[in-house]
Amino acid sequence: MQKIKIAVAKGDGIGPEIMDATLSVIGATGAPLEFEFVDMGKGWYEKGFSSGMTPEAKETIERLGILLKGPMETPKGKGMKSINVTARKMWSTYANKRVFKSLNGVETVFSKAGIPIDITMVRENIEDTYGGIEHMLTEDVALCRRFITRPGSMQVHKYTFEMARKKGAKKVTCGHKANIMKLTDGLFLECFYEVAKDYPEIKATDIIVDDLAMKLVARPNDFEVLVLPNLQGDILSDLCAGLVGGLGFAPSANIGDNVCIFEAVHGSAPDIAGKNIANPTALLISSCMMLRHLGLTDEAIAIENSLYHTLQQGFHTVDFGTGAEQQLDTTEFSRQIIENLQITKRTYVNTLNLTQEQNERKVYQMLQTPSKGEAIVNGADFFIESTEQPQVIAHKFKDKLPENMSLIMMSNRGTQVYPNGSLLTDCVNQFRVRVEREPGAPPLTADDILNFAKEISRSIKICSIEWLMMYGGVKSYSLAQGQ
Repeated sequence: MQKIKIAVAKGDGIGPEIMDATLSVIGATGAPLEFEFVDMGKGWYEKGFSSGMTPEAKETIERLGILLKGPMETPKGKGMKSINVTARKMWSTYANKRVFKSLNGVETVFSKAGIPIDITMVRENIEDTYGGIEHMLTEDVALCRRFITRPGSMQVHKYTFEMARKKGAKKVTCGHKANIMKLTDGLFLECFYEVAKDYPEIKATDIIVDDLAMKLVARPNDFEVLVLPNLQGDILSDLCAGLVGGLGFAPSANIGDNVCIFEAVHGSAPDIAGKNIANPTALLISSCMMLRHLGLTDEAIAIENSLYHTLQQGFHTVDFGTGAEQQLDTTEFSRQIIENLQITKRTYVNTLNLTQEQNERKVYQMLQTPSKGEAIVNGADFFIESTEQPQVIAHKFKDKLPENMSLIMMSNRGTQVYPNGSLLTDCVNQFRVRVEREPGAPPLTADDILNFAKEISRSIKICSIEWLMMYGGVKSYSLAQGQ
């Protein structure tokens, strides 16, 4: 059969060692793969490639659509963006799938207690605070914008439920903080239940993320499939890795419609690079996820069975296990896995209908859902810099406000300080001042907001402005604490 071409980036630090070990195991299965090595990583940052990859690497990955990637390091203190995050976002790999499973030979608190763990976590991979949009509003106040979108949430939830159906999962749980972040996490949760309606055979539940963290360390076997927003998923996926022995046993797949990235999520461990003692397990299991994705299920099963048998025999690298007589270096560990390989059949089923030549887009694809009603500008939040008392600021605003607009409230660090509040609320030098149209007045226009901003900026420094929108007659902005 025709070989499937795969882009391979060996990575930094221990990356080349564990990648060579992984490729040797894949090769021993006879998998019909051809590897094209691409230039990515810290060294390419230092050579002047701001994305951490050469244009040729970018073209190859986009053409082939599959990247097997070793751990990569981003230079510190140079203002560089993480190459790992950049790659995931640039190629719209909207779902990060990680599998956390108890492994024989890897001793944990739960294995000692006889509690098996088999959790699949899907993390939204593009949005949230990982948009990386930050500003200093004043010298004392930093702002990070958090984006949760309906199209992005629908993508990750549809992937999660489809994956759960194929896995035969009975329950999918959405972790969130919608009790506090009612619009952002609220939208993520709303989309979860909207998608869940199409999968009646799967029980859909949700849980507040802090409660989820507690339950994961107390009763991890209560959970089967989890889906979370980006930042919360990032934190809890590392927590889950700790349940099964650490990041060295945590495979990862970044799934998109055009490019998919398979990688180990642990670091590049430069302190042990070149010593041939690194553990290739996480990258090896990630490669099995890749093989399954490509329809090479028999090869994936063979590698997994051989790895598990090797671990059960007590063979291990220096970072885990006991018994010096069974402690192997990276190369020896991969050879032992190859020795244990047993492939009884090879039936390639191209479930993806994968083509190796990706369509070249001419324009950016716009993701948009149908509107739920008329969009109306109801007012604006003015983020200002000031050390004056709220009453003084309020007087300045009221003095400039036109007849069709009124001052609703002021908050500091999210807590209301005007017209009501407590003098025990400590304030910083940045306030949010909310202005809305008068009841019964026509919708505001951009000129209404901007003309007022021009007037008020003569006496107050404006850091930022956010429109207050109503969609389908519903206010689409949050209240302040205490409002």
